[in-house]
Amino acid sequence: MSEKKPLHSDDLTGCFVGRVWRPDLDGPSIVVAREGQLIDITSPLAPTMSELLALDDPAGYVAEADGTALGSLDEIAGNSIAWQRTPDRPYLIAPNDLQAIKAAGVTFVTSMLERVIEEQAGGKPERAASVRAEITQTIGTEIGQLKPGSPEAAELKALLISKGLWSQYLEVGIGPDAEVFTKSQVMSAVGYGADIGVHPISSWNNPEPEVVLAVSSSGEVVGATLGNDVNLRDVEGRSALLLGKAKDNNASCAIGPFIRLFDDAFTIDHVRTAELTLSVDGPDGYRLEGASSMSEISRDPLDLVSQTIGPHHDYPDGFVLFLGTLFAPVEDRDEEGQGFTHKMGDIVTVEAPGLGRLVNRVRRTDECDRWTFGTRRLMQNLSQRGLLS
Repeated sequence: MSEKKPLHSDDLTGCFVGRVWRPDLDGPSIVVAREGQLIDITSPLAPTMSELLALDDPAGYVAEADGTALGSLDEIAGNSIAWQRTPDRPYLIAPNDLQAIKAAGVTFVTSMLERVIEEQAGGKPERAASVRAEITQTIGTEIGQLKPGSPEAAELKALLISKGLWSQYLEVGIGPDAEVFTKSQVMSAVGYGADIGVHPISSWNNPEPEVVLAVSSSGEVVGATLGNDVNLRDVEGRSALLLGKAKDNNASCAIGPFIRLFDDAFTIDHVRTAELTLSVDGPDGYRLEGASSMSEISRDPLDLVSQTIGPHHDYPDGFVLFLGTLFAPVEDRDEEGQGFTHKMGDIVTVEAPGLGRLVNRVRRTDECDRWTFGTRRLMQNLSQRGLLS
């Protein structure tokens, strides 16, 4: 795992904030990566990541913040690997805390079509190839040039309805309204080095590498990180009403390793052009590589934010927003016509220049660590530490 450190060498000058579990305090601390060290900057002014991101100038505050060195980034990152962890030493956890965990779906044409294929195939992987060929022949490739909600998109919608091919996924993919859903519960996300969960009822699933925006309670985008929006293709393919069962399971949401705060060196424009890569290394020697280019997103990230928060929907603790993925693996892993699906023990790595690496191991949801530290325990812990006024 030494070659999969959370930050690339070129990233170290960025303003990276995260959270570390401190066994000596039986709770989390806010940290900044500074000169190869992780510095605990938790304070009464910003005892949670939610409150830090709500400050007028989060990056400016972090740059000036004093704190306590907890150890080197490499040492703490090494101890963050769940399957080799020493439990009485600090380790990285998901960088978000009180923020709602939201996700935008069907924001790339390739993944939009795969959702349609899942739906038409009824969640059965053996039917995917024939359905994919039929839909591609009917729709063609020019759909990628359409602007969602445009008159041209409306014309295509009318055509597809007339042919009996309209889908709820096409509705949110090229229609005026984006799909924004609750990916996971507050404080339930796992971080760098943790096990990620795949529900054992699923036999057709995959990772989804995504950029995740950090948004303050005022709706301002203040930073970005990486995420893996684990996807159960067969479950959601049976019915879109099973989205919650497909998406929100124990340890099924990974975020990290850090939130990179926006400053003069890193802005929303860097997010718009981010190039994500993904690798899956199986315990049997199998390897899958993929990519997701944010330049191909069909809706601008700030449009997705504006469709999430506004006069009709408030987030007093802020939120993090998965922006969707271009990645949708279709290559067969084992049997012909069955496509890709995870095996237990897969090591999934999501990375992007400027944002670092997010590394997780796949396990069954009922075998991952239980989620027991929620909002109530966080407030109790911070109060005991004298951090709440």
